[in-house]
Amino acid sequence: MKKLNVMLSIILLGIVMSACKKDTTTASNTYPYAARMTDSPGPYKAVYIDLQGVEITGSDGNAVMINVHPGIYNLLNFSNGTDTLIATGTLGIDNIQQIRLILGPNNSIVVDSVTYPLSTPSAEQSGLKLQVHQTLQAGVLYTVLLDFDANQSIVLEGNGTYKLKPVIRTIETALSGAIKGKISQIGVAAVITVTKDSFSYSSNVNATGDFLVAGIPPGTYSITITPAFPLKTFTQNNIIVTTGITTNIGTITLQ
Repeated sequence: MKKLNVMLSIILLGIVMSACKKDTTTASNTYPYAARMTDSPGPYKAVYIDLQGVEITGSDGNAVMINVHPGIYNLLNFSNGTDTLIATGTLGIDNIQQIRLILGPNNSIVVDSVTYPLSTPSAEQSGLKLQVHQTLQAGVLYTVLLDFDANQSIVLEGNGTYKLKPVIRTIETALSGAIKGKISQIGVAAVITVTKDSFSYSSNVNATGDFLVAGIPPGTYSITITPAFPLKTFTQNNIIVTTGITTNIGTITLQ
């Protein structure tokens, strides 16, 4: 009887260990993922995109649709540090090569209080394809920030129509920093350009003169503020950007 009890104990222990191993393997192959969207302000009243789907493609070529929050988004509502969650899902791949945004036909732009259709023929057929190289950690929620540059993404055609040719950056917030500031002249249009070697990114001040440029790799940068005439261009050098930190350069008074 004692020998039988020992054998039963060994069998039960084996079953428990097998179950634990199975649970651990399942957890290790789970990669929670979230996509958020932000925008750099541009010289428009509104830019509406009709988001219908988000697809993730792994390094093995397999693609999966994640749970999207479909709808029409005004990109200009998500600028200077504001963003919105557009999709979430749990992936079975640990290496992402591409993110594809699928847009519907109801895209438009508002210029001087007039609404114009915004054509996106390629997006409706094949989607906006963003090439990325992201390695995920098992069981850790990974968030990617899709940064539309409205200042460069809208093209005015010769016939007076508007076309969306998206300039989008993918930002890994855990691996980058940001620069923010303000110009004292409220209501003045100005372009903000951050540069370092081959890195260059532009944004605009908002209606209150504030600006924020996110997704900047660590390093030392120069920032140039180019305002509308007759104000003069302002440049500040040696701005240090640190991972996970927003560097505030304060309020700039343009001359």
